[in-house]
Amino acid sequence: MRKSIDALAQLVASCMGMDPLSGQVFVFIGRRRDKVKLLVWDRHGFWVLYKRLERGRFADPARLAAGALAMSELVAWLEGIDLARVRRLPAVVASRVS
Repeated sequence: MRKSIDALAQLVASCMGMDPLSGQVFVFIGRRRDKVKLLVWDRHGFWVLYKRLERGRFADPARLAAGALAMSELVAWLEGIDLARVRRLPAVVASRVS
């Protein structure tokens, strides 16, 4: 968890093969799962958000690694909610409005 903005952006580009300037949120989790950094680009520069838990650990990040996570799910995970235990309503696919 020692890396700064430039080092994290380099990890995204070289190791993940993704564009750090895409606007996606990239999540980096500490080895003990008590620290997390979020890296995101927002038109003018990078944001790095850092959270350290004083007690406990973040839930298993396997769900995060699966990809395609909604922002609400990421916020819930950061709040300590185990996403594996949460049941989400199925998405509604509508073709027209009546």
